[in-house]
Amino acid sequence: MIKPKVTIGVCVRNCEDHIRDAIFSITGQDFPPELMEVIFVDDGSTDKTLSIIESYVPKMNMRVKIFRHEWKGLGYSRNVVVNNANGEYVIWVDGDMSLSRDFVRKQVEFMDRNPDVGISKGRYGIHHTTSLVAYLENIEAIVEFLNYEQKTLFKPLGTGGSIYRVEAIRKVGRFNENIKGVGEDMDAEYRIRTSGWLLQTTTAEFYEKQRETWKDLWNEYIWHGSGGRTIFNKVSPYSMLYKMFPPTIILTVISRSCNAYKLTHKKVVFLLPLHWIFKRIAWCLGFVMGM
Repeated sequence: MIKPKVTIGVCVRNCEDHIRDAIFSITGQDFPPELMEVIFVDDGSTDKTLSIIESYVPKMNMRVKIFRHEWKGLGYSRNVVVNNANGEYVIWVDGDMSLSRDFVRKQVEFMDRNPDVGISKGRYGIHHTTSLVAYLENIEAIVEFLNYEQKTLFKPLGTGGSIYRVEAIRKVGRFNENIKGVGEDMDAEYRIRTSGWLLQTTTAEFYEKQRETWKDLWNEYIWHGSGGRTIFNKVSPYSMLYKMFPPTIILTVISRSCNAYKLTHKKVVFLLPLHWIFKRIAWCLGFVMGM
């Protein structure tokens, strides 16, 4: 049996509305299916996510494994993938994501050409939506990653849409299972980078469904801020808040709005500074609450 080149890791919890699109995009790749394997990890879903996955497995023309456990957090779930991966790389696909047809091929080819890269993230594509909140989230991510270089700990790549070199994540001790909320990816990235691996981006596109209401966006960034506190537990809260609101940041966000306008020609993107401030207030509140 041919050994797979890449493992697709899909860690999910309560994604019944979106998981079909994620599966379709995986099976529709132009990468040889015999060189792919998919590992689904269900982290205690209480909806129909697991049954939907199980119904599609017989139709998938690649090797598939399914693991399920009661809720243990993303760190634990991602380690299930890392521990069982037979591929040289792991591509992380969230339950609310879908991939462009050439995504896997582009990511694998990039990693093969760059053996010193431990993690590489693809680019956000435009996901069409009628929600202003989701649209601003999507456009902000697209513009931010257009000319992205990983320079600081405070600009993480994230796992969704990223390819990990299995050797790199295993050598640094895998994901931290003590981080129950968000932040397991930031922690892993930091350890991979400080151990000597490079972090890069590619032109491979993926699409992510964003929060559609201001309330949901607020709650998400409260959660992100709370998780940030567990990651930066040795950083003074005042120092961390300063890093989140440096004096020049508004100019940066305004510049990002101008770049977004050049890309979309839609005036609504000039709401991005207010959108950014809204999220950062929620993040900082979550950070303080997590103390």
